[in-house]
Amino acid sequence: MKARSQELVDKSLAAMISAIEIYNKPDFKYREETFAILAINAWELLLKAKWLKDNGNKVRSLYVTERRNRPNGKPYKHAKVRMTGSGNPFTHSLEFIAKRMTEKKLLAEPAHKNIVALCEIRDSSVHFYNRSDLFAVRLQEVGSASVKNYTKAASSWFNVDFSQFNFYLMPLAFVNVDSQNNAVLLNKEEKNVAAFISALEAANDDPAGDYSVSVNIELKFLKSKADDAIKVQVTNDPSAPKVQLTEEQLKDKFPLNYTTLTKECAARYSDFVQNQRYHDLRVPLKSDKRYCHVKKLDPDNPKSVKQEWFSRAIFNVLDTHYTLRGNAVK
Repeated sequence: MKARSQELVDKSLAAMISAIEIYNKPDFKYREETFAILAINAWELLLKAKWLKDNGNKVRSLYVTERRNRPNGKPYKHAKVRMTGSGNPFTHSLEFIAKRMTEKKLLAEPAHKNIVALCEIRDSSVHFYNRSDLFAVRLQEVGSASVKNYTKAASSWFNVDFSQFNFYLMPLAFVNVDSQNNAVLLNKEEKNVAAFISALEAANDDPAGDYSVSVNIELKFLKSKADDAIKVQVTNDPSAPKVQLTEEQLKDKFPLNYTTLTKECAARYSDFVQNQRYHDLRVPLKSDKRYCHVKKLDPDNPKSVKQEWFSRAIFNVLDTHYTLRGNAVK
């Protein structure tokens, strides 16, 4: 029979997995709010499991007690357990246990502040609503740190092996946000929560630490042969998630200009000729974002000179029209 603390760990893990699975769904309208609610539930169960473990698995250690008086006005000798409306024992809140564990150095201060930030987001979601994409980004920063902190704590306290799980938040439902434009769209409640989280971050900023209040999310495209690598495909589909690439990342993904592309074609194909056929094949691909990125020398000038840069994916098309040389690699 499992100890009570281990039963709570199992329930906690199930809650966090559910939070992550829902967050990572491609289309879920209550994504951030549901994640916050379930992640808080996971943390509460994990901290209560640790509390029980440190108190000999005595469930009474979780109960809230209070001093009461007898009918004659004299106090009872021992404190009584406070009861809920249904008559069940009232247990200590997440906030109470997290604070006590932090005071006892059992819970790292950044992890505690992260839980506080997550609770603020949860409360804002449950008691009212959030509408800004910028707010969604802040949730992901706090939520990603929360998942990181959770895995560290569960591994340290209960030797939980997370190798069997994909325990991460997708680089958000790839929310594309203009922070300057969205800042003015934050309602008063969202502004208060955002400022509150920023204050927590400022007080506990240690990028090298094991625990974090929040983390910055950066997405990069790298070639990988790993079986578990996330597959990404560039598409023209307007409904697909949007990802912003830096100038450096664009250069990596689209390294070929017209001259270098033509030279590589000549070296790659035995029957290649720089003629009208080549132009007829290449020109239509310029409008496909998988194969070509058009860069303005002056982005702010609509009449600016444009440069066309091609990705190596263009060879997937050209290979079907030309003959590869014997030493060419597909």
